[in-house]
Amino acid sequence: MDKLIECVPNFSEGRRPEVVEQILDAIKRVDGVKLLDFSSDPNHNRTVVTFVGGPEQVKTAAFLAAKKAAELINMEEHRGEHPRIGATDVIPFIPISGVTMDDCVNMARELGREIGEKLEIPVYLYEAAATRPERKSLPKVRQGEYEGLKETIGLPERCPDFGPARMHPTAGATAVGARPPLIAYNINLGTGDVAVAKAIAKAIRGSSGGYPSIKALGVMLEDRNIAQVTINVCNYREVPLYRVFEAVRSEAARYGVNIIGSEIVGLVPMEALLETAAFYLRLEGFRQDQVLEKRIHEE
Repeated sequence: MDKLIECVPNFSEGRRPEVVEQILDAIKRVDGVKLLDFSSDPNHNRTVVTFVGGPEQVKTAAFLAAKKAAELINMEEHRGEHPRIGATDVIPFIPISGVTMDDCVNMARELGREIGEKLEIPVYLYEAAATRPERKSLPKVRQGEYEGLKETIGLPERCPDFGPARMHPTAGATAVGARPPLIAYNINLGTGDVAVAKAIAKAIRGSSGGYPSIKALGVMLEDRNIAQVTINVCNYREVPLYRVFEAVRSEAARYGVNIIGSEIVGLVPMEALLETAAFYLRLEGFRQDQVLEKRIHEE
């Protein structure tokens, strides 16, 4: 079985297509790497990229993309709804086939050291690659965001795993980690009151007593004048998409608010969508091998 690793870096730029294109070019130039998807959001001012390949090729592409982002993105000028600490905000490695989570952890630590030493960007290891229990949580690593981390990075508890104990003057800091596949899922509400979205996010996220594998925030989409619950579904087998949707709908109803739409950012496992279809169609005895395309690819 070929070794295949997925990488889903997030860059703090979603409004300048010409900048995003240069970052994508840095990835596409690496032989053995396949760019699968990218999605830019101007409200979040963020681009999520997905590519796959062998371990060394993926690690090289991630480094070159971070290098290019550091050249083109100035965090002193960055504004957006999504939490962030740097030009390349996060770089997660995800095992797909022929590799283990430990392999991805080793890759994360190797890349983190390389970014810290060669680019002089402070790097924090998170999720499975974390060297401290409190850094397994990405929100904890991002606490205070770029502006707050500038003030606290010199403290012992905020000292990076690699690189200087000071922010890069324009590129900020970067979090590098290893994790299972997650689904970036946003639910838009029929209200311009961001306090409602924040209350719903608090009700469903694990850190405040909701679902353990859910991370969520309430943000405002200024160009549409609507509030959004932006969600990371970290384990879709534990908390399927339909359950997340229904939980948000139930909480929103308490405030007399409807859901007006939802979106998936980046790629999503087919299994997660099939489970959701089976739930809402009330399919009895449905098997995933009944899906035509799935059977074709398996034959």
